[in-house]
Amino acid sequence: MNIFVASLDYGVQEQDLRDAFEAYGEVSSVKIITDRESGRSKGFGFVEMPGNDEGGSAIEALNGFNLKGRDIVVKEARPREERSERPAFRSRNRY
Repeated sequence: MNIFVASLDYGVQEQDLRDAFEAYGEVSSVKIITDRESGRSKGFGFVEMPGNDEGGSAIEALNGFNLKGRDIVVKEARPREERSERPAFRSRNRY
């Protein structure tokens, strides 16, 4: 089960999330999303757990849980939507 975690304090590390979720079962992976330029956390991430029962228990128990001073939001991740291609760059300066 892929789990979305939001409202993370910027100081939360991937190991902090792993520790919180491992209380409910095996954790396959943890990824905190960071800004490409600054490398700073964007305040959300994903936790993957192999079992749906374990994942469901973790969601129920950790949604609203205070982690490093912030109440986190935990819910099942939705599948990523397909992105349409961006239109070609058009200059405003036409000759």
